[in-house]
Amino acid sequence: MSEKSISTQDDLSQGSLRGASRTDLKSRQTCVGCGQSRRLTFHHLIPKKLHRRQHFKRHFTKADLNRGVMLCRPCHAGVHRLFDEMMLAKSLNTAASLLAEPRLQKHFAWVAKLRIKAEGGR
Repeated sequence: MSEKSISTQDDLSQGSLRGASRTDLKSRQTCVGCGQSRRLTFHHLIPKKLHRRQHFKRHFTKADLNRGVMLCRPCHAGVHRLFDEMMLAKSLNTAASLLAEPRLQKHFAWVAKLRIKAEGGR
């Protein structure tokens, strides 16, 4: 993978994609959950729905609230299926804690074994 196709989570959360289309960037990255090269979605470590609550406004900066990780759709769906938003915001609000969670590790291992048809060709 060339350096030009690599983007940081800050680039994606800020919306600055350095000349590449958002779809193009997503299609060339690797999921941090399963490690597969798939189209990715941005997972906010503190769900956006909770950003307006006073507790989160007081304890986290705007940059903290907008931090996240890039996950493929099956991994992202599993995160939200296994945990509610408050649990994600209070206990699993760092990439390290999200990846260290045993239930998610099991889910990510399962997703890594899936054969997902390549997207893009209609």
